[in-house]
Amino acid sequence: MSEITVLDSKFKKTGSLKTDVDLGAEKINTTVVHQVVKAILAGRRQGTACTKGRSLVSGGGAKPFKQKGTGRARQGSTRSSIMIGGGTWGGPTPRSYEQKLNKKMVKNAIRSIIADKLQAGKLHVVEKIESTGKTKEIFSLLNGKNLLPGLVVTNDRDSQALVAARNLQYGNALPVDSFNVYEAVKYENLIIEKEALEKLLNRLV
Repeated sequence: MSEITVLDSKFKKTGSLKTDVDLGAEKINTTVVHQVVKAILAGRRQGTACTKGRSLVSGGGAKPFKQKGTGRARQGSTRSSIMIGGGTWGGPTPRSYEQKLNKKMVKNAIRSIIADKLQAGKLHVVEKIESTGKTKEIFSLLNGKNLLPGLVVTNDRDSQALVAARNLQYGNALPVDSFNVYEAVKYENLIIEKEALEKLLNRLV
């Protein structure tokens, strides 16, 4: 069982959250975190690079020159990859870079990153992040508490805090449904609403 300090909207201690999920240092698996991050980044690649092979290049129906008597190597098509204007041999074609991730691996990575932030004192659980939707306001709040760079995770997809924090120069914001390990690794601090953290922990049980 782990116990996590809970803060109010002014980032003052107001209580604690107990969970059956073990968030001890021995539960931090950096290898799995690295693999999941690599898979996330690979999945973001467009994979739209494309070259034309000899079958895709127009023309090339006629034989370039006669078979014998020219002193040159015989050629059957002007679109051969060894001819000027011919197709590319072995060039890139559209493909997907996505990597398969097992559900247990993703859960292990989420547990590891939450445990790491907790052990390092970089996990900040807030009852409710209050905001009017202005980036300047939330910047002053987080910067005053030395929580930047940081990732803000809200429980509600329509939260005003989400709108405000998305524009932070040294931060980002995500609803808990879109939480991913890469964004958590990218930013030093993790500022998360209590209900959002409970949702994440329930996924790990």
